[in-house]
Amino acid sequence: MAGENAAPVATVPAPADDAQWWRSAVIYQIYPRSFADGNGDGVGDLAGVRQHLGYLRDLGVDAIWFTPWYASPLADGGYDVADYREINPAFGRLAEAEALIREALALGIRTIIDVVPNHVSDQHPWFQAALAAGPGAPERDRFWFRPGRGPAGDEMPTGWPSNFSGDTWTRTTNPDGTPGEWYLHLFSPQQPDLNWDHPDVRAEHEDILRFWLDRGVAGVRIDSAALLVKDPALPEVPVAPGPGEHPNQDRDELHDIYRSWRRLADSYPGTRVLVGEIWLPDIDRFAKYLRPDELHTAFNFDFLARPWDADELRASIDQTLAAHAPVGAPSTWVLSNHDVTRPVTRYGREDSSFAFAKKRRGTPTDLALGTRRARAAALLTVALPGSLYLYQGDELGLPEVEDLPADRIEDPMHFRSGGVDPGRDGCRVPLPWRGLSSPFGFSPAGASAEPWLPQPASWAALTVQAQQSDPSSMLWLYKQALRLRRAEPGLGDGPLTWREAPAGVLVFDRGERFVNVTNLSDAPVALPEHTAILLSSSPLVDGMLPTDSTAWLRTQH
Repeated sequence: MAGENAAPVATVPAPADDAQWWRSAVIYQIYPRSFADGNGDGVGDLAGVRQHLGYLRDLGVDAIWFTPWYASPLADGGYDVADYREINPAFGRLAEAEALIREALALGIRTIIDVVPNHVSDQHPWFQAALAAGPGAPERDRFWFRPGRGPAGDEMPTGWPSNFSGDTWTRTTNPDGTPGEWYLHLFSPQQPDLNWDHPDVRAEHEDILRFWLDRGVAGVRIDSAALLVKDPALPEVPVAPGPGEHPNQDRDELHDIYRSWRRLADSYPGTRVLVGEIWLPDIDRFAKYLRPDELHTAFNFDFLARPWDADELRASIDQTLAAHAPVGAPSTWVLSNHDVTRPVTRYGREDSSFAFAKKRRGTPTDLALGTRRARAAALLTVALPGSLYLYQGDELGLPEVEDLPADRIEDPMHFRSGGVDPGRDGCRVPLPWRGLSSPFGFSPAGASAEPWLPQPASWAALTVQAQQSDPSSMLWLYKQALRLRRAEPGLGDGPLTWREAPAGVLVFDRGERFVNVTNLSDAPVALPEHTAILLSSSPLVDGMLPTDSTAWLRTQH
């Protein structure tokens, strides 16, 4: 599977000066297609990222996490990987990725890559070999090929639901043209699921980890981390599955896989972190993945999915901290990513919670309200204990783009829902860097190609250039917040102590002299006793903190 650029390299050490860096890290998520276009073809690339590393340093991030940058047909934005040891030619070459890792590290920024172990692209050599080999061939054992049900075998082997809507099995055609076996894909048909009971699958992924750890990456984000293992009997999904009873989610056998990955990561100098993407409603099952010999951290999506409501957010914070405490793992906090509706839009809706099933076109949104709440949420989230993930463009207050032309939409979630789901492209529109019209500095001056997704004209007011010297901007707020987070001894990993507060208000101490106040009530509130206001998401009104606002206070004790 190795490409022409995949020759072995000497192990590149990650920084070893701070073994606990990951417990408090601010990690910036880069969606490569949409961050910056260095060569003018309308698609973001590694050259564009390298040109803007200084921006990320000045923003104050500790690490950058790249969504998949590998060779891929891009049927699902790169989460359909054809070759893990080659960079997608649209993004650059392997040597550029190696240079980027080194250059970022020289600025104090670590690199985290994305690994997608549940499935590969249907163009992956393994799957192409499996199709060519035919039924019963050992090449098919690395996947889930099964005969169909029914007299003619024309019914799917199971009725498992899909994460992308639509069917989870696709029927193949035999080399002689007759209808063949079916193969499993929990996502799109272009993403066949791997069989993690097969030794080749386990060995290959450990080798992939070594390949990138040798090149100096400081960590790995694991996509769909709770889906890898399937019950080989392929039973139907129970109506109400108990712990460990779901046939393709959160199987107990997963933990042995991640223990072996942890041993591998721990064999490298410096702390190389394993970060799981784990969507589980059971917070205690979630925490099992974070035991000291398994993953270092996992994304906390519960907080992201909650509505803008004080009781809801406090419940999420309390449940998350309580679940993490027994395993000694830090919590992670995230307001959005490349899959979910941006906060400025989400928080401006009557129902400000998030669920994939609820995404619809034409949902009324008050962007002024959403921006105000997103600013308050930014400070609240930055003040919580543990590590923080920031999705590119959220620091600019970008809204979801909800009027993309139908012929520009690429997300399979949109097509597999029959157009009901607007898809995820609205949060993936290329970033605006400078200027008054598209491409807003995303591409070099004079580039003839348009950005791969169109940028709204209204983004002229949201460019980095427009915001960087404006103290009322979202970018300025994030820069100040991350600067204070790094300077304040009470922030990052550590304890949180709640204070009594009026209904709809969240007040907590971090350390000895720092207090966060977030007002989600309908009226301004008085601030607790303090000696200074370090930062506020909104101007005070007659000394009171307005609704939908957060203030950081210096206290005496």
